[in-house]
Amino acid sequence: MIAILPNIPNNVAAFEASGTVTETDFENVVFPTVKQKVKVYKELNYLLYLNTGIEDFTFKAWLQDLLLGIKNLTKWNRCAIVTDNNKVQNFTEIFSVLMPGEFKSFPKDKLESAISWCANGEEKNI
Repeated sequence: MIAILPNIPNNVAAFEASGTVTETDFENVVFPTVKQKVKVYKELNYLLYLNTGIEDFTFKAWLQDLLLGIKNLTKWNRCAIVTDNNKVQNFTEIFSVLMPGEFKSFPKDKLESAISWCANGEEKNI
């Protein structure tokens, strides 16, 4: 499931993925939130806290994630992926070269730094 992270700066669309993630999570939670943020801020600052394994995303959820990227291709500003999975961290760093905007991975214990960076481009030193 995907839930909106509470107490996040208004210019960030921030989510926590836990358990099994399905296409419905993207359709009902992610897409409406992202659409609203892009409408208001004209750019997308996106944070995903992975509190589940990437194997817990259904195939259709991955397709929805891809669709999210394509639909907002010109709007990406900063994207933080928060995970302790080294493969996901490495993929994020490689993916950042291919996408517009800045993409960066953070370990789970640096969530506050990821939120700060996503909101204003500066990491908190915690």
